[in-house]
Amino acid sequence: MIVMINGAFGVGKTSVANELLNRLEGAMLFDPEEVGFMLRHIISEDVKLEDEKTGDFQDLEMWKPLTVEVARQLRETYGKDLIVPMTIYNKDYFDAIRRGFLQIDPETYHFCLTAKKETIHERLLERGEEKGNWCFMQTDKCLAGFEDACFEKFISTEDAGIEEIAEFICKEIGVRLTC
Repeated sequence: MIVMINGAFGVGKTSVANELLNRLEGAMLFDPEEVGFMLRHIISEDVKLEDEKTGDFQDLEMWKPLTVEVARQLRETYGKDLIVPMTIYNKDYFDAIRRGFLQIDPETYHFCLTAKKETIHERLLERGEEKGNWCFMQTDKCLAGFEDACFEKFISTEDAGIEEIAEFICKEIGVRLTC
């Protein structure tokens, strides 16, 4: 099984993913950011293709297929379910990764955590982000992108705690889990 936890930076993805990790026996965390960080270190500016020169590793051509391939290798090598926290608001990128995950495991679920802009910014400050940094600058793009129905199932984090959200996800993905 693959459980995708999507949403804007600061919405609570990592907290929910860690709570799910505690609840789902036989699961492991896979953060596609790590693939992006690796590519950012390998691919220098002078090597990047023109459309890759955006400052966002998700725009690197290799990021999408490598994210799917790392997920495939993790499933095949370790046989664990994957919990995948991510911020993918670009519909085309999301579709490519979701299709790839579905080929790895037809039991792939997607949840998009939501909150108001003000709440997201408060949470970013609470976690130590500097006001106006890259995460803050992505909020409007994320909120606009996540208005598309393709990102369903939406879960508001405004008035729900981490445990409540994790419980909801556990119910949505089935009773075979030890949540």
